[in-house]
Amino acid sequence: MSVVGIDLGTLNSVIAVARNRGVDVIANEVSNRATPSLVGFGPKSRYIGEAAKNQEISNLKNTVSSFVRLAGRSLSDPDVQGEQAFVSASLMDVGGQVGADVTYMGQKEQFTATQITAMFLTRLRATASAELKLPVSDVVLSCPVWYTDSQRRAILDAADIAGLKCLRLLNDNTAVALGYGITKLDLPTADEKPRRVVFVNIGHSNYTATVVEFRKGELTVKSSAWDRHFGGRYIDQALVEHFAKEFKEKYKIDVMENGKARFRLAAGVEKVKKVLSANNMAPLNVESIMNDVDVRGMLKREELEELIKPMLERATAPIEQALADAKLTVADIDAIEMVGGCTRVPSLKTAIQEYFGKPLSFTLNQDEAVARGCAFSCAILSPVFRVRDFSIHDMVNYPIEFTWEKSEDIPDEDTNLTVFQKGGVLPSTKILTFYRKHPFDLEAKYANPEQLPGKTNPWIGRFSVKGVKADPKGDFMICKLKARLNIHGVLNVESGYYVEEIEVEEPIPEPPQEEKNEGDVRLDTFPTAPSTGQPDSEPAAKRHKPSSASEMDVDKDAPKAPQKTRKVKKQQRKGDLPLSAGTASLDEASKQIAAEKESSMIMEDKLVADTENEKNNLESMIYELKDKILDVYAEFASDEEKAKLNAKLESIEEWLYDDGEDASKAQYVSKKEDILSIAGPIIQRYNDKIQGERQAVLEKQQKEMAAKQAELERAKREAEAKAQANAPPAPEEKDTEMTDAETTKPDSVEEAS
Repeated sequence: MSVVGIDLGTLNSVIAVARNRGVDVIANEVSNRATPSLVGFGPKSRYIGEAAKNQEISNLKNTVSSFVRLAGRSLSDPDVQGEQAFVSASLMDVGGQVGADVTYMGQKEQFTATQITAMFLTRLRATASAELKLPVSDVVLSCPVWYTDSQRRAILDAADIAGLKCLRLLNDNTAVALGYGITKLDLPTADEKPRRVVFVNIGHSNYTATVVEFRKGELTVKSSAWDRHFGGRYIDQALVEHFAKEFKEKYKIDVMENGKARFRLAAGVEKVKKVLSANNMAPLNVESIMNDVDVRGMLKREELEELIKPMLERATAPIEQALADAKLTVADIDAIEMVGGCTRVPSLKTAIQEYFGKPLSFTLNQDEAVARGCAFSCAILSPVFRVRDFSIHDMVNYPIEFTWEKSEDIPDEDTNLTVFQKGGVLPSTKILTFYRKHPFDLEAKYANPEQLPGKTNPWIGRFSVKGVKADPKGDFMICKLKARLNIHGVLNVESGYYVEEIEVEEPIPEPPQEEKNEGDVRLDTFPTAPSTGQPDSEPAAKRHKPSSASEMDVDKDAPKAPQKTRKVKKQQRKGDLPLSAGTASLDEASKQIAAEKESSMIMEDKLVADTENEKNNLESMIYELKDKILDVYAEFASDEEKAKLNAKLESIEEWLYDDGEDASKAQYVSKKEDILSIAGPIIQRYNDKIQGERQAVLEKQQKEMAAKQAELERAKREAEAKAQANAPPAPEEKDTEMTDAETTKPDSVEEAS
C-alpha cells in the first residue's frame, strides 16, 4: 500500500511519498519535481501535465488552467469572472457549476471544473504508481485555507472520480506546519510556554498567513488570514501590461489583442521576474511575438517594485489580521517561516522582515513544503507506517449556523443557532436537540456571508429528518441530531435518534462528614499509643482490639439508617431517525457516470499513445533496415531478397507519410509484419552467425579455463611431491619392556629425596 501526499496547486502540483524512513518528492515522466496543473484536449486524446504544457501555445482555447480555483463554484461568482483573465479556455455553466467549453476529438464538449480536476489527479496517480511500482489509493490532498464547504466537496468528489481515497483534505499552511513540527525534537512540553510560529505562504495566486502554536507531539492552529488575489501571477500580469504598452509605442503592435502573443509575452516576463529576484536588471527577448515581429526590452528591479507597488502595500495585511485574530503581538512570535515561490521576491521579503523586526526563516523547501506535510499526514493516517505521535488541531474559519421552520406547537421557538463558531477546533461534533411531533427540515449555511471568498453562496446543505411523530400521550418527540464538521472541513448531519424521558430512583449522596469506622468508635474506651512522630504502620482497629467479643457483637448488630433516594428524569435512547441530505456533493450515480467517462477517456488516451508508439516503431524499423541491408545484413541476403525488401520498405514509407498518417494501431502492426515476412529470414541468418561466433568464443574460453585449471592441478601435485622428498626422516620407535620395579621407581630417587 502506498502513502502519498499531493500539493494541488494553481500553477504546479507536487507529489510526495513516505518511504525509506522519510518523505521523498517524486519526479514526473520528464524528471521534473513539479507537474504543471494543466489539462488540454486534442483531436485524438487529452494532454495532461507536461504534455499539456508542451502544446499549450498551439492549443490555447482547449487548454484549461486554474481548475483548482474554479472547482465547486458557479459561473456567476465574481471571482470566477475575474479568473477568466488567467484561463485561456472559455468558461461556461455546466449543471450549475463552472466548467470549460472545449473541442475534444472533433466535438464540442463541456466538462465541469470537478471533472477536469479528476482528470489531473488521474495523471498524478499514474505518475506516483510508476515511481512506486505499486497501485496508489490512499492520499492526502492540500487546499487553500479559505475554501468553503462546496469547494472542499468538489475536490473530494474529484478524488473519488479519479479512484483515490482521500484520507484528509488538509489546509496548505497546516500541512506546512506539520512538516515543520513533526521533525522537531526540542518542542516545549505541555506545562511550558508554547513555541509560536507564523507561516507565510505566498504562491502563484494565494497569500496565506497562519499562526501556529507547537508543543511536544502536537500543533494548534490559532488563526489564519489570507489575500486570495496576491501572488506570482499578479506580478506577471503587471509586467505583461507594462511591456504591452511599451511594445505598442515602440513596435506598433498590440499584444493584448492576440491570445498567443499575450501568452508568449507572459512566458517571457515570468523569466524576467525570476532573474530580478537575484539581479538588479533583466532583459526580455521574445522572437516572433506576432506578425513576425521580434521584441526586446529591459527592466530594472526598481521599475518592477514601482509596477507592483499597490500589491506591496498589502504585503503585511494578512499577517496583521492573523496576529489580531490570535490576540498576539509581534513580540509573542518565536519564528517566521516563509514558503511559496513568490517569497523569493526581495521587496516582499524586506516588507515582511521590517514588520516583524527580526530575521525571516527559510528552513523549509519553499516549493515542496506543502506536499511533504501532506505525505506526513497520510503516513499518520495510514496503518502501513509507524509515525511519531503528532496531533493536529486545526480551526474553523467560517462560523456555521443551522436554521429551521418554527413549530406550530412552540410559537416562541428560536429558528436559528450558530453551532460552529469561528476559531473552534476542527474536527468537531455537536448534538442538536429538537422537540417535534412531525418530520422537519433544517438548513446549514455560513453565518457571515460577507467573510466568504467573493460572493459565494453561503448555503451548505439541507437535511430532512423523517420518522418523527408524537408519542402515545400526544407529547413531543425528543429528537437528537449529530452534526459533525469532519477532518476535511466538510459539514454533515451524520445521524439522528430519539429519546424518552423516564423517571428513575437514585440514592441521594450523603453530605461529607468526618470519616468514622469501627476502630475509631472503640478508640474512645481504650488508651491510645503514645505519639512517636512517625506514621501509623497499622490501622487503629488492629492496634486497639476490643476487650471482649460481646463488644464486637454490639457494633455488628447496630441498626443502619435507611438509604434516602430521589426520583430524577433521565433520557434513554429509543430508536434511530432516518435522514436525507442535500448538499453540494455529487450523488453516487453522478460520480459513477463521471468515473466511467474518465475510464473511457483513459482507455482512449492509452490507445492513442500505443498507436503513436507503434507508428514510431514502424518508422524506426524502415530507416534501420534501409541502412543495415547495405551494410550489416548485406552478406546474408541475395540480390533478389535485397530488391524485394527495398521495394517493400519504399512502398510502406510512402504509405506512412500519406494515407498512414492517421492509421490505426492494428494497421501499423500489420505493416511491421509485412516487412518482417521478408526481412525475418535475413535477420535470422545474421543472428545465427552472431550466435555461432559467440558460441565459438565461449567454447574457446571454456577450453582455456580447463587447460589453466589442469596446469594448476599439475603444479600443485609437483609441489606436494617435492615437499615430501625434502622432508627429514621420522625418528625410529624402540620397543622396550619395563619391569615392575622400573614402573614404580622414580627416575632419580636421590633428586626426589
